Amino acid sequence: MEELILQLKKQIIEALNLEDMTPADIDENAPLFGEGLGLDSIDALELIVLLEKEYGIKLTNPAEGKAIFGSVATIADFVSKNRKK
Repeated sequence: MEELILQLKKQIIEALNLEDMTPADIDENAPLFGEGLGLDSIDALELIVLLEKEYGIKLTNPAEGKAIFGSVATIADFVSKNRKK
């Protein structure tokens, strides 16, 4: 799981162009939206595309997304259980 968390941090930095950040700067348990990384709805769309492209995961329920994108750790948990690639 640690390897997946590190991989996701790198992918998030790349997908969202967070050029001034390193994986070590992202606390996997910190919120991604609001406090924490302070991402917005456009960033959420980028994360949805990332999951679909890299892991073959399609999110169909918007309410589901809120729980999944709570933190890097919750994304990693969801990916480990649902990945198709």
